[in-house]
Amino acid sequence: MRTLAVLFTMSLAACSSSPDAGDAAGPSPARLRVATYNTSLYSDDAGGVIRELQGDSAHARKIASVLQKVRPDLVLLNEFDFDEAHHAADLFQQRYLEVAQPAGGEPLRYPYRYLAPVNTGVPSGLDLDGNGTVGGKGRERGNDAWGYGLHPGQYGMLVLSKYPIDEAQVRTFQLLRWSTLPGATNPVDPAKGRGFYPDATWAQLRLSSKSHWDVPVRTPQGTVHFLVSHPTPPVFDGPEDRNGRRNADEIRLWREYLSTGDKPWLCDDQGRCGGLAPDARFVIAGDLNNDPVDGDGHHDAILELLEHPRVMRMATPRSEGGEETALAYAAKGLQRRGAPAHVTGDFGPRAGAMRLDYVLPSTGFALVDSGIFWPKKSDPDAAIADGSDHHLVWVDLTP
Repeated sequence: MRTLAVLFTMSLAACSSSPDAGDAAGPSPARLRVATYNTSLYSDDAGGVIRELQGDSAHARKIASVLQKVRPDLVLLNEFDFDEAHHAADLFQQRYLEVAQPAGGEPLRYPYRYLAPVNTGVPSGLDLDGNGTVGGKGRERGNDAWGYGLHPGQYGMLVLSKYPIDEAQVRTFQLLRWSTLPGATNPVDPAKGRGFYPDATWAQLRLSSKSHWDVPVRTPQGTVHFLVSHPTPPVFDGPEDRNGRRNADEIRLWREYLSTGDKPWLCDDQGRCGGLAPDARFVIAGDLNNDPVDGDGHHDAILELLEHPRVMRMATPRSEGGEETALAYAAKGLQRRGAPAHVTGDFGPRAGAMRLDYVLPSTGFALVDSGIFWPKKSDPDAAIADGSDHHLVWVDLTP
């Protein structure tokens, strides 16, 4: 019944797939446009994105063009490599976003941003993939990082905002241990009949493959907590399903954060414990790597987040381009159960198109509009929409 209820909600008549002509300069001040966009601005080499952005990156120009078209007030960029000096963020903002792109629109300036270290590529000093060695080269090194990555900061996160960020009140959960989450269990290796991770390793393993951030933003509508993350894909593992279980528990962390009750285990990297205040308004955003009904992963994890009593029941964002792509896969025999117009990314002929990217406002807002920037192939904007295998998802909110 729970699944049916959510699918019914997601099938309601949804809003437009891209901002209308009247919104060419962005939403009116009475509205807050919030978005998430997996940009694929990452490199397998440390500093690779910096070098790309120092040149003339066609990839970055496409990403900037989409952002200039949609013009969100607050946006999370997933898969944007982090560097300690913030060079990549500076370059992207100054040389791409703040320069009018021929296929985009007017320059787009964000005076406020938040970025911080993530777990991807950070050596754990442990044998996390169970191959009998620690570290190594290439993928073996990445598998033994706290979150898979070939160098620290790969697949990082960047929050851009037109409104002030209360940095003193930001909460990060990069270091939170997986085993502290109530109900978390060590994935079982069926061949050995015991936990995949040795007890000492399981006790140290971090939950977040990148990080989980609560970024309070002082908008004209009051403080909005931007709850952002990028859980691990629920694939690239074995029968123990360690990535599938981790993905589900990374999503479940937000449910715990929103729920009432004493949570002495839920301590951020600054040592502050407990969840989000019951009267706080929020927007959850990110590439959550979990479709409600299709693909790999524990679908109950995303369904239960969509059904959380503090999360707004809303029509699912949709696009014409996503529908076109999903129907083309169906015509070739790749059948999916989800609504074709709700998909947010194209992941190739084996996986097809799925809904993995979410912008979920809290109750207390009113939804004005929403969409996915994914035009049909015949639309001229399709030339900038292929900068990533994911597509930007946005919502417009009023108090």
